[in-house]
Amino acid sequence: MIFERTINYYETDRMGVVHHSNYIRFLEEARCKLLSDLNYSYGKIEEEGLMIPVLEVNCKYKYHVTAFDTILIDARIVEFNGVKMKVKYVITNKANGNLVMEAETKHCFTNKDLKPVNTKKVNEAVYNVFNSVIEEE
Repeated sequence: MIFERTINYYETDRMGVVHHSNYIRFLEEARCKLLSDLNYSYGKIEEEGLMIPVLEVNCKYKYHVTAFDTILIDARIVEFNGVKMKVKYVITNKANGNLVMEAETKHCFTNKDLKPVNTKKVNEAVYNVFNSVIEEE
């Protein structure tokens, strides 16, 4: 899934480049788009009594982007076992193809009380959707 996003001026810092903390937001936006593309938006997942908190974020910043650049975020689910999930991201600059960032996020599935659950046991439809789109690393 490729998510396209244009950088806003307010997301830059005094040096004129995107502040590193904003990239975490970009990953979240791409992950929300990925879930929507799977017809299982965050809203739908929460309506069904599940949450997907972030356990870990790892980022490797490779090249900067500035205001009004357009980035492409390739987000893929690369691991999923019903309880935990890992999403990999590759961000490139649309105009010049520069690799901007490589990242991954790790998540677990929980109920609304934030107790870990196995989606295969509590919501097989969610399990089947996520299990069907795993792309090996």
